[in-house]
Amino acid sequence: MKIAIFAVIAVLVLALLVLVHRWLWVRLVRDTTRPRGTARRIGTILAFALPLLSLAALTTGRAGAPFWLQQSVAWPGYMWLAVLLYLTLAMLLAEPVRALLLRGPARRIRPRRGSMRGVRGGAPGGGPSRTESGGGGRAGTGAAPQGPATALDEPLPPEPGQGPAAPDDDPAGATRRQFVARAIGGAAALAATGTVATGTYGVLRGPRVKRVQVPLAKLPRAAHGFRIAVVSDIHLGPVLGRAHTTRIVETVNRTQPDLIAIVGDLVDGNVHDLGSAAEPLRRLRARHGSYFVTGNHEYFSGAQQWIDHVRELGLVPLENARRALPHFDLAGVNDVAGETEGHGPDFTAALGDRDRARAAVLMAHQPVVIHDAVRHGVDLQLSGHTHGGQLWPGNYLAELANPTVAGLERYGDTQLYVSRGAGAWGPPVRVGAPSDITVVELASYQA
Repeated sequence: MKIAIFAVIAVLVLALLVLVHRWLWVRLVRDTTRPRGTARRIGTILAFALPLLSLAALTTGRAGAPFWLQQSVAWPGYMWLAVLLYLTLAMLLAEPVRALLLRGPARRIRPRRGSMRGVRGGAPGGGPSRTESGGGGRAGTGAAPQGPATALDEPLPPEPGQGPAAPDDDPAGATRRQFVARAIGGAAALAATGTVATGTYGVLRGPRVKRVQVPLAKLPRAAHGFRIAVVSDIHLGPVLGRAHTTRIVETVNRTQPDLIAIVGDLVDGNVHDLGSAAEPLRRLRARHGSYFVTGNHEYFSGAQQWIDHVRELGLVPLENARRALPHFDLAGVNDVAGETEGHGPDFTAALGDRDRARAAVLMAHQPVVIHDAVRHGVDLQLSGHTHGGQLWPGNYLAELANPTVAGLERYGDTQLYVSRGAGAWGPPVRVGAPSDITVVELASYQA
């Protein structure tokens, strides 16, 4: 049943993409170029090639393609998806403007014939003709004297060998339509590429540090000011690699945290391809250690291999497990995606037999498990997964699937903090949802 639903959704999404690309081709290629011209041929080729690259970027990893091939198609394919989003939004907003500018019949502008200073029937050099010289014309014609008339007074004759031009083939009208189409298309393309370029810079420069203070009723005075560096959604893969990990590690270490919590979606691929990209995690430093829980993306490539590998890098995987720290309990549960492999979240194993007089901090990748956390008396849940929407207006879609998209919220006696994440999935672009590493500072009511 789930496979059938997924197939239907996939077909609908594919059909929508085809329609969108067809519409953009009409507006940006057909309406702005001449038939059989080089520009139209190039635009048509791109209209086919770019969506195929995007499809390849989305599928080569799951299909087990060589990593070099994944890298080759990832950048152009994923970046086009981001440009496509904002180009479509810009063109939709421009449609009323286009319709307004093209209202009314097209007006032909005819060039003057002969000298720009001459008039119809005038002698060479602009002098008067015999009919205009006051009596130099033939008598008996009965023609009334004519004043100077411009070339706009009558239609131009057709070119030799051609019939009259049809209204739809009006060359001046075509020029006007092309001018409007080019102006609107150029402005939309500039806005889309500028937005994507700014969002890409925000990801590649590395995440910024946020600081949030979270008071916990059960936290003793001795733990007041305890700092947890929350890192989520790094998404190492064919686009973001070792340099991205290095930036994150350096940023985390500068905050001098007491504990580091990596709450899932570390990678998009297997250890063979991405082991070297994850290597800088070995340099993470925190007084009470670094901990890791799985996200849904770990299960796409095999979670167990990454659980074993991060352990080799010095991180402590919490697989439905708990560690008793000096002043509170730290627990972690597997991601809900692990249910397909029989390794989903087990709150009873992680929290069932603990002393509820102690404060409990839970690492769980997806915010949707907050209600399980509430039932098990968790004081603070640390999550990621949402990316804060990553690409506006994706935050509105994220709100439909998650209780909290970003930031700190309370659910009963449990507080939930959701990080926007330190990386990006798919296109390395963020718009309206900047990447972050959050230093959560625990506060005691007794302090």
